Amino acid sequence: MRSVLIVDDHAVVRTGLKLILADALVGARIDEAANADEALGMVLKRDYDLVILDLSMPGRSGLEVLRDLKYQKPTLPVLVLSVHPEDQMGIRLLKAGASGYLNKDSAPEELVKAVGKVLEGGRYVSTSLAERLVLDIQTDNGKPPHESLSDREFEVLCAISRGKAVSEIARDLSLSVKTVSTYRTRILDKMQMRTNAELTHYAVRQGLVD
Repeated sequence: MRSVLIVDDHAVVRTGLKLILADALVGARIDEAANADEALGMVLKRDYDLVILDLSMPGRSGLEVLRDLKYQKPTLPVLVLSVHPEDQMGIRLLKAGASGYLNKDSAPEELVKAVGKVLEGGRYVSTSLAERLVLDIQTDNGKPPHESLSDREFEVLCAISRGKAVSEIARDLSLSVKTVSTYRTRILDKMQMRTNAELTHYAVRQGLVD
């Protein structure tokens, strides 16, 4: 019997996903988790065939939760769902160990297709994201500056660009204010910028934030 864990902080979303998967995976056990800590605890107690993970949850970022899941269960397939376009986070998440990336605006049929492919041991990516992956592998030339950032630096960049104060970022990412300030300094150095305004302008231009 297949077992799937849905991780999303919105009960309505979890219910919708559960209904779709119940029809597609007849007889499967489908569990729910409303936050990162609950999900990690459930994964430790049970062997799941698939985790469907919302990228944007309060507190810990989806990237951080993905890393923790893969640390606990390296072979556990994780399909990431997000409201963000795939060109913003898709490649970074796949490199971090995700088995697939799907936009929440996708049709239910696309979700079923992605789940089926991942459960069969494959990876799910759209055609456009696959092309970006090929280009990413072939060359490092011409990459935008933000792709040189670490996952944590990228998270801090996006948070700064959304207008969050250092103290807010520190709270959301469970870091000290000093550590966040250090990340900010590294980001400015790597991207050869001087101010938060420059970072924000860049992030908006690149479509990294809404």
